[in-house]
Amino acid sequence: MAVLENLSRRAVLLGMGAGALVLAVNLPARAQDAPEEPLKFGADAMPHGWKDDPNIFVAIDPDGTVTVTVHRSEMGQGVRTSIAMAVADELEADWARVKVAQAPGDEPTYGNQDTDGSRSLRHFFDPMRRAGAAARQMLREAAAAEWGVPVEEVTAENHILRHAASGREAGYGDMATRAAEGPVPAREGLVLKSPDQFRYIGRDDIGLIDNPDIVTGATTYGMDAKAEGMLFAVIARPPVVGGRVASHDDTEALKVPGVQRVVVIDAPPQPSEFQPLGGVAVIATNTWAAMRGREALSIEWEDGPHAAYDSEAFRAELEQAARSTDGVAVRNQGDALAALQEATRTFEAEYYIPHLAQAPMEPPAALAMIRDGRCDVWACVQAPQVTRVRVAEKLGLDPQNVTVNVTLLGGGFGRKSKPDFVVEAAVLSREMDGAPVKVVWTREDDLHHSYFHTVSAEHLKAGLDDNGRPTAWLHRTAAPTIGSIFAPDPKQKLPFELGMGLTNMPLDIPNVRAENPQAQAHTRIGWYRSVSNIPHAFAIQSFIAELAHEAGRDHRDYLLEVIGPARRIDPTEQGDVWNYGEDPARYPIDTGRLRRVIEAATDAAGWGREMPEGSGLGLAAHYSFVTYVAVVAETEVSDGNVLIPRVHIAVDCGPHVNPDRIRSQMEGAVIMGVGQALMSRITFANGRAQQDNFDSYLVPRMDSSPREIHVHLVGGGDYGQPLGGVGEPGLPPVTPAITNAIFAATGKRIRALPVADQLRS
Repeated sequence: MAVLENLSRRAVLLGMGAGALVLAVNLPARAQDAPEEPLKFGADAMPHGWKDDPNIFVAIDPDGTVTVTVHRSEMGQGVRTSIAMAVADELEADWARVKVAQAPGDEPTYGNQDTDGSRSLRHFFDPMRRAGAAARQMLREAAAAEWGVPVEEVTAENHILRHAASGREAGYGDMATRAAEGPVPAREGLVLKSPDQFRYIGRDDIGLIDNPDIVTGATTYGMDAKAEGMLFAVIARPPVVGGRVASHDDTEALKVPGVQRVVVIDAPPQPSEFQPLGGVAVIATNTWAAMRGREALSIEWEDGPHAAYDSEAFRAELEQAARSTDGVAVRNQGDALAALQEATRTFEAEYYIPHLAQAPMEPPAALAMIRDGRCDVWACVQAPQVTRVRVAEKLGLDPQNVTVNVTLLGGGFGRKSKPDFVVEAAVLSREMDGAPVKVVWTREDDLHHSYFHTVSAEHLKAGLDDNGRPTAWLHRTAAPTIGSIFAPDPKQKLPFELGMGLTNMPLDIPNVRAENPQAQAHTRIGWYRSVSNIPHAFAIQSFIAELAHEAGRDHRDYLLEVIGPARRIDPTEQGDVWNYGEDPARYPIDTGRLRRVIEAATDAAGWGREMPEGSGLGLAAHYSFVTYVAVVAETEVSDGNVLIPRVHIAVDCGPHVNPDRIRSQMEGAVIMGVGQALMSRITFANGRAQQDNFDSYLVPRMDSSPREIHVHLVGGGDYGQPLGGVGEPGLPPVTPAITNAIFAATGKRIRALPVADQLRS
């Protein structure tokens, strides 16, 4: 997500300033009017920060039911359960009597609500614990006042308040009203539990709090939203980004039974940020009629400046840029260029990844209704506050008059951080005099008009000593930037993109240089799970495997040697000014933790064992979102087909709040990584995305998924340490582990994704 105010082109290119891509870049921020104040990090640096008021997040009914209001979006990662666990544990609530409610988009009330960057628990674990502890204290104080006893003598345990000396006890519901009338205790005086007192935090058997409702269809996703008198809309959007309607004929569309109206949506100026692409909308009494009406439209498109965009031609352009010496140096440690010339020998390789689409199982959908100067929205969004602001701006309303009701998300992966589809619904409701209009995207719409993961070319070169160990390292990365949707014509990555495995690479090499050549965007570029860590990890972890092979060394031993001894690195000393928005003193890069996940994964996989012919083990490891992950993949290759019998993934994400969800996220990352490695890609010809549905944009089915996924949780018992991310960091090392395993099985090196039919040549 990003909120832009008074944003200059220079500010976007540098990623600096309090208004510049605050949520996307999340650089340490200073107050604009007080530059001498200390830098802000983590939740403090996010728009609207954090809240821990129990009156906002905790409600107790007279019957004792505890409702925890969750302000982050649930898209399968289990955030509703994990936040409720933190609150309920400190509240000393009976889990069987806890339920959750979804907060609307309202950051001034709830604090930052962007569900991205693997930071929901990282930023809100402590505030939610404090909210629960404060509510527990308020209940104890209410009971003490009711009974006329010192509060120190009142205990709260498993939904029961007790005064041992008098034998009195009461349920939470009995004291709820009186407790709510009392003051909120000072944050500084709260007494949080010690880990040995936890009832829910860290437990593996809690389960999803809303799973029964999900599996019985009692919950609401974006596609499920309904309102009385609702109309349905589908939109024919320009097939090329920056295009517009030249002319259209809706005669036949209006003949389709159920079609009510055809509306032209003007194309926005470029770059368009989160604005709708424009096009022609067909509004009908049901989705099928709207879809048939769209098919009957006759439209002439003016394709605009990106009409010639072609994936193959652009790949050659990117690769040439990555070979050039014209890039900006973004990390320069030692003198890599001189060391390369002096090296005993050098080795170089190039890697390529295509565009990818988030392709959530639930395509975008939103319902909007305008009445009495207010707009109500129901939508599957990851960023409800930005949605609220963009809808208000489009309709000319005060944001206070826009309510964004957040539904469940049938997957997100970054696509639903961009509320273009919600703004479409609001615009069409206005066109229909405020009637409720639900915009439905088809799978084809989703794949043709996504905010795609960037295409990337990576060029690496190493200077080696007599033992094959690198003494110099050069990495050039060429890829269109996410900044291209916010500012005109930026051609280089922003600091947050560079800080995803490039500038913060923790290898123990004396001379390191990273360069970023220019690359122009020809389509919408957006967040995709793990973002730029994907190309950087694929290139670096593949290159290390190649260097190990060239040196005749075991890959695991070589990787550990290149990482070097356990040490704590200040990322800012390497040129990373971002560090995932976290304080580098609190979140240094710890190579000891990286080494431990490598050791855990390889030990569990039986690294070094003899493999049958056509089979191989591959290894990769990566640090991202302040978490450490290593993967060992086992592959079997026959007749060009790749099977993956098993994958071992080890993760150190700091303290474990909900181990079951950590495992689930790692399992999901493995499946997604299989798709990236073997089959998934978006290509362009004549400016148009070529993939239409899951018959052409391939994702793993059961037969291509690993038969076994073993997740190994490393560390996690020290709750005095800061939390890392979970949702995204599992993904980056999966693909290079698979491609390294393919090499071990076949001797065929994979340098371009996906593998597809490369093994058949």
